[in-house]
Amino acid sequence: MSVRSHSKAYECWLTYAPLEDVNLVKQYQEKFKIVLIKGDGPVMESVREELKAGLKGILGIEAVITTDNNQDATVLVMKTDQEPVKSLLTDDEIRKLAGEGFLLKTTVYEDKEVIIVTAKSERGIFYGTFRLLKQLRMGKDLSHLYHLSNPSSPMRMINQWDNLDGSIERGYAGNSIFYKNNELTENLERIKDYARLLASVGLNSVVINNVNVHQEETRLITDRLDMVKTIADIFRKYGIVTFLSINFASPVELGGLDTADPLNEDVKKWWKDIVANIYAEIPDFGGFLVKADSEHRPGPFTYNRDHADGANMLAEALEPYGGILIWRAFVYNCLQDWRDTKTDRARAAYDTFMPLDGRFKDNVIIQIKNGPMDFQVREPVSPLFGGLKKTNQILELQITQEYTGQQKHLCYLIPQWKEVLEFDTYAKGKGSTVSKIISGSVFPQKYYGFAAVSNIGNDENWTGHTLAQANLYGYGRLAWDPELSAEEITDEWVRLTFGNDPEIIKTISRILLKSWETYEKYTSPLGIGWMVNPNHHYGPNVDGYEYSPWGTYHRADHHGIGVDRTVKFGTGYAGLYYPENAEKYESLEKCPEELLLFFHRVPYTYRLKSGKTLIQHIYDTHFEGVEEVEEMIRDWQRLKGKIDEEAYLHVMERFNIQLEHAKEWRDVINSYFYRKSGIPDELNRKIY
Repeated sequence: MSVRSHSKAYECWLTYAPLEDVNLVKQYQEKFKIVLIKGDGPVMESVREELKAGLKGILGIEAVITTDNNQDATVLVMKTDQEPVKSLLTDDEIRKLAGEGFLLKTTVYEDKEVIIVTAKSERGIFYGTFRLLKQLRMGKDLSHLYHLSNPSSPMRMINQWDNLDGSIERGYAGNSIFYKNNELTENLERIKDYARLLASVGLNSVVINNVNVHQEETRLITDRLDMVKTIADIFRKYGIVTFLSINFASPVELGGLDTADPLNEDVKKWWKDIVANIYAEIPDFGGFLVKADSEHRPGPFTYNRDHADGANMLAEALEPYGGILIWRAFVYNCLQDWRDTKTDRARAAYDTFMPLDGRFKDNVIIQIKNGPMDFQVREPVSPLFGGLKKTNQILELQITQEYTGQQKHLCYLIPQWKEVLEFDTYAKGKGSTVSKIISGSVFPQKYYGFAAVSNIGNDENWTGHTLAQANLYGYGRLAWDPELSAEEITDEWVRLTFGNDPEIIKTISRILLKSWETYEKYTSPLGIGWMVNPNHHYGPNVDGYEYSPWGTYHRADHHGIGVDRTVKFGTGYAGLYYPENAEKYESLEKCPEELLLFFHRVPYTYRLKSGKTLIQHIYDTHFEGVEEVEEMIRDWQRLKGKIDEEAYLHVMERFNIQLEHAKEWRDVINSYFYRKSGIPDELNRKIY
C-alpha cells in the first residue's frame, strides 16, 4: 500500500509498526498464518489489502489470504450468513448485530482455535478488521477475544471545507488534498489514504467541498461532476458515501432561471433534473449539505419562504434515490448593531428552527453546532438539542481548531466534546443527554448522528500539529461510541501512534488531557469567548469584535464584564432550556462558573466560589495557563530519544510557538482588564 513509503507522521494511527513484545509476536504469528476471507466487491478488496498490510507491518509476516474453505485457516473473515462462520454464531449474536456492527470472537472450529471477524455487511467487516488490527498493535490478549460493537448512529460524517482553488476555509494544515487550481488533484493516492484513516475509526460519509459554496464549487453538480465521481469512486472502496455542499442560488447562477424560489415549479424541476443526472453518474451519492441565509449565503428568505420550504424542496428531489438533505442550523443576523443589547446571536438558531419543528420531510436532517455561537473554547450546549422533538438532527463539531489555537497550539478536544455529549437536556426527564438524542433514543428520528469539520490538509503529517491527529481519531471513536471515556480514547491513540511504552502512554496522555483546560486558562475567561483578531481568529484582540456587526460582544467596561442573558433582565436566552437548566443558568449563584460571563454581567469585585474576585481569577488563570504550557514542554522533553526524532522535534517546535503565544494572550488579556478595572493583581506580578 502506498502509505508504507511515507513518514510515521503521515501514517497517523495506522503506522502498523512492529510490535515490541517478541514473545507476543510469536503467539500472534501462529494465530494469523492462514486467513480465509469471503466476499467480493470494492470494500472486501480493501479488507484484504488492510489485513495484508497490517499483518506484515505489525507481525512481519506475509499472511496467506485464501477465498476457499481451507481447513487450516486460523482467521475467518466473512458475513454472518456465510459458512463456516454462520454455524459458529448464536442466534442471539446475529440478532444483536446492527447493519454496520461487527463481532470479533475467538472460538473453536475443526478442533482448533480460530478468530472470527464477522458482520451483516461488508462495511461492518471492514470496521471489524480495523478493530482487530488495533488489538494487535496494542498488544491485547486474543485468546478470549469477544468484542461485539455497533455504531451509535447511522450518520458519522466529515465536512471538508475545501475550495476548488486548493484553499481550505479554516484550514491549518496546508492546502486541499482534493483540489488544486480549480482542478482535481493528481495525487489520488492521498485521497485513498485519507479514506483509510476515516474508515479505520468508523466514519461513513464525507462532504467534499466547503459549506460556503463559491462560483467554481457551484459547478460541481453540473459540468464538474466528473471530479465528484472520481472522488466518490475512491471513498466507496472504504465504505464511505460522498455528499456535496450546494449553492441554494444554483438555478439562477447555473440554470439561467430568474429565481431560486423553492416553491417555484421551474426551480423544483431544475433541481429534480440535476439530481437525476447526479445519481445516473453516482448511484450511491449521499445527498446535499446546505448553508442558507447565513453570513451572506443565499437562501429561501430572499423569497419570503422559510427554511422548511427550502429544505423540503431539495429533499423532494433527492427522495426517489434515497438521498439525504442536510440543512445547517447556523443561521443568524450577521449585521447586528452593537448598540442593540436585546438582539442576541445566541438565540438565533433556536428562534429560527423551533417554529419549524415537525415541518421537515423525513429525509431532511438539521445539522446543529454544539453551542449556540461558533465553536468557542467554552459555550453552553445549543438548546435546539432537546428543543426539537419531531426533526432529524445531527451534532456538528469542529475538529479544525479555528478558535482553539489553529493547530499551532495543542488543544485536545475530546474532553470538551464529552461534556457536550453528557449534557442533560431534561427533554424527556433526567437522562435525556445530547448523546442519547443524537443516538436516536430520546425522540423518534429516521436519521441522526455526528458531523464534524475536518482538520486535515496536505501537510505531510495531515493536521499541521502531529498531536492534533488525536482530535480526528477521537472524533471518529466518539461518533461510533459516545460512551467511550476521553481516557480510553487517548490511551488507544497514543498506543497506536507511538507504541506501548508505559512512560510514553502516561506522559502523552497527561499532556493531551490537560491541554483544553490549559488553552482556556490563557485565552477567554468564564465562557465569554471571542477576544480574537477579526477574520482569521488567531491571537488575542479583546475588542476585535466588540463594535462589529457579528453579535459577539463581551460588554466590558470599568465596572465589569459579561452579557446578561437572563429572562428577568437580559435577552431571555437562559429561558430557552428545560426548567432544570433554565433555573440554573438564570441564577448568578447557581450558574456553572465556567459559563458565568456567557449568562451574566458581573462586576470585577464579584467573588467566585473559590473566594477570589472575578478580576483576580482572570489574572491568576492567565498566569497559570502559561505555566502549564511550560509544564507540557518539560513533560515532552522527557520523551527525547523515546519516540521518533522527527515527531519529537516537530512537536517541540509547536510547543515553543504555543508558549510565546500563550504569553502574548496572558499579557494582552491581563493588561486590558487591569486598565479597564484599575484593580491591581494581589500577587504584584508584571501586568502592563
